[in-house]
Amino acid sequence: MPEYGFLQTLVIILGTSALVVFLFSKLKMPSIVGFFVAGMLIGPHGLGLIRDIHEIELLAEIGVILLLFVIGIEFSLAHLLKMKKIIIWGGGSQVFLTILLSAAIAYLFVDNFYQAIFFGFLIALSSTAIVLKMLQERGEIDTPHGRMMVGILIFQDLCVVPLMLLTPVLGGGGVELHELGYKVLKAIIIVTVVLVAARWVVPELLHQIVRTRSRELFISVIILLCFGIALLTSKLGLSLALGAFLAGLVIAESEYASQATSEILPFKDSFIGLFFVSIGMLMDIEFIRPYFYSILLVVCGIFLLKIITGALSAFLAGVNIKYAFNSGFGLAQVGEFSFVLAMVGKSVELITDDLYQIFLSSSVITMIMTPFILKYYISLSDKIASIEIFKKLDRRSREMATSLKLTSINGHVVIVGFGLNGKNVAKVLREVGIPYVVVELNADTVKKKKTKEPIFYGDATSPEILHHVGIERARVLVIAISDAAATRKIVQIARKTNPQLHIIVRTRYISEVDDLTKLGANEVIPEEFETSIEIFSRTLHFYQVPRNIITEHINNIRKNHYKSLRSTELPAKFLTERIDLMKAIETETYYVKENSKIVGHTIRELHLRAETGATIIAIQRGEEIYHNPPPNFVLQSGDILLLIGKSKDLIRAIEYLESDRFLIVKYHR
Repeated sequence: MPEYGFLQTLVIILGTSALVVFLFSKLKMPSIVGFFVAGMLIGPHGLGLIRDIHEIELLAEIGVILLLFVIGIEFSLAHLLKMKKIIIWGGGSQVFLTILLSAAIAYLFVDNFYQAIFFGFLIALSSTAIVLKMLQERGEIDTPHGRMMVGILIFQDLCVVPLMLLTPVLGGGGVELHELGYKVLKAIIIVTVVLVAARWVVPELLHQIVRTRSRELFISVIILLCFGIALLTSKLGLSLALGAFLAGLVIAESEYASQATSEILPFKDSFIGLFFVSIGMLMDIEFIRPYFYSILLVVCGIFLLKIITGALSAFLAGVNIKYAFNSGFGLAQVGEFSFVLAMVGKSVELITDDLYQIFLSSSVITMIMTPFILKYYISLSDKIASIEIFKKLDRRSREMATSLKLTSINGHVVIVGFGLNGKNVAKVLREVGIPYVVVELNADTVKKKKTKEPIFYGDATSPEILHHVGIERARVLVIAISDAAATRKIVQIARKTNPQLHIIVRTRYISEVDDLTKLGANEVIPEEFETSIEIFSRTLHFYQVPRNIITEHINNIRKNHYKSLRSTELPAKFLTERIDLMKAIETETYYVKENSKIVGHTIRELHLRAETGATIIAIQRGEEIYHNPPPNFVLQSGDILLLIGKSKDLIRAIEYLESDRFLIVKYHR
């Protein structure tokens, strides 16, 4: 029936995209590529399941609104202030250089200054959705190039507003300063009103909504704010996308931001998927054939231009050559907001239908290729950075290599990375008097170092840098960075340079343990598994599982490189009865294993209280519990001892029962 046409369109989109993305996941291909392909299949230029172009553009616009709302709700002014150098210098130079160079090249082909500038606008933006999704999946958000890309993307997202204001003006054939000033003033007033509402009106509104304890009402109001503010800005002559971003910012600045985020974020991937499917549907596959070489030339030009401008901007913002090229490769695609700009440009006749399809086809191809580029970009950057001319350009690393004076230090610890983990290691080493040297790639962190802190700027993946911090004379290497590829390379170089070196690596995921061990790491500590160890140990302790059994489980996991959890047979029921009188006193349980040295000995023969300060106040044997067992009570395997004493006494008691010391004490008394 006609009235269900939109619902039918939505079902086709969701059904086809689910099927295609499922097939792509089996082929180990990125889901984003699957969304594009699904759109191409069902669109008017594919199988023709959906033919209404207006309906498709509406879906794309809804996708943009929802995407901008999610970005706005995750927006943090405090976080941005910390990244201001990257955002301003990196983002500003990337956008300016890309617009300038793109416009200069485009002018040679279109011979129209305003059109050339507009093409610069389109190419300057990169895909926030694709890049952030790929960085999150690869665990590279906190790497130097990850932080750089995020900072530049934030600047690009903020630039969308002025670019969208300028686009209709360019379409008029000239820049009317009074018209531009009026629109900028209007935008400032609207943004101010929204921020004032975010400070006083919205928090009170949400407070009243929350008091109703209705989750459905809360979600409805959040979505109403999203579409309502977007519609309001649109009615006032600004974009829906700007309104959606401001709506997200309104929620983010309220005290209910966490709850709103938890309700909305589960739908984030669906919003992004809907947008990319819509973009795929707009692409005319038949158009590619007659314009194949033109599209190929545009794609190559976009990649080459954006890799150069992205790398140069990142380098100017303070990262070394290798990470600069990582950033350039990561930002080489055209962004989702470029499609929004292209639609606006088309409506004001800044771009013809043919040029629009060439741009659309080229942009979608750059997006489809991005996941594959990000799969190999680190090795490509390493090769480029190894070229002599780029080595000379990397001034900071060269200064680091020539300035270190560490010839007198021996048997020290080399710490790579001065984040939270690196700082904690350095603090403990400093307190106990063990010499150490820190290598850090964040120039700002090095600048803020304490006067006597032995921290130096440098890329630890360089053999020259490791040599100058005395890796061949060091006893221990601690790697505490988030860059998995760099970590593997550092381990490989360090092991080759110093075969006797003890290498300890912090990594984020357990899947990296085997590779790092094979490369030469002595100990690999995956954060996700250490967290799970802490969780299960506390859970078992809550259920009164004996401390030595918990410790045995933990040790078995670590000895086997976190591969398996050996099972130890325990009684079906643990000692769960604790005397109310003892609630304020430290207690602990100990399980007597079959091969334990204390089996067959009496409590008197242990001399436990005299040697450790702890006392046995109860013993569980099977289903029976013996309170205050007598000194001649003979211990058997399977017994569970309930110990009481101070915390340090209990620790001594566990160690004492695990050792052979009680036998020596027994025969000397």
